[in-house]
Amino acid sequence: MSDEVRRIKRELAYKGTILDVYKDYMEFGNGNTAEWDFIHHDGAAAVVPVMEDGRILMVSQYRNALERTTLEIPAGKLDDPCEPGLQCAQRELEEETGYRSENLEWLLTLRTTVAFCNERIEIYVAKELVPSQQHLDEDEFVDVKAFSVEELKEMIFTGKIEDSKTIAAILAYESRYLK
Repeated sequence: MSDEVRRIKRELAYKGTILDVYKDYMEFGNGNTAEWDFIHHDGAAAVVPVMEDGRILMVSQYRNALERTTLEIPAGKLDDPCEPGLQCAQRELEEETGYRSENLEWLLTLRTTVAFCNERIEIYVAKELVPSQQHLDEDEFVDVKAFSVEELKEMIFTGKIEDSKTIAAILAYESRYLK
């Protein structure tokens, strides 16, 4: 922390199943104080599953926060804060799409909302997909469909895809692998 900003105290306000919410009491170099919200998340991993023909597997699922179905790359929370992102990405790929791969490569790391949350998502590219079987959680209902990068970019730039990890992953994938 900077010499000009100091956390005086952190209080747990809410403990949830995927995140914890804290109230941070801050003091600044000029003597002023403030209360800041802080959300702790153990982290997640996501994957861009690339089929042999170049199309990308996407998952469609209901998102309560938006009260609608979204189109996203497969992703999920780390089972444990120390779980390697690669392991989580492999698991989520098979659970959500019904495909697995031994050929995953790190693409990027993103922080979803740095102003108040420490969530970190490791994103991988999966190639040489092998058909397997979906293993959805009891509360997961996921449809899987393949799209070309051009179709996905059109959905991004027309506002049909709004999920930040998906937008970053698709555009980074195109930049790194297709340019």
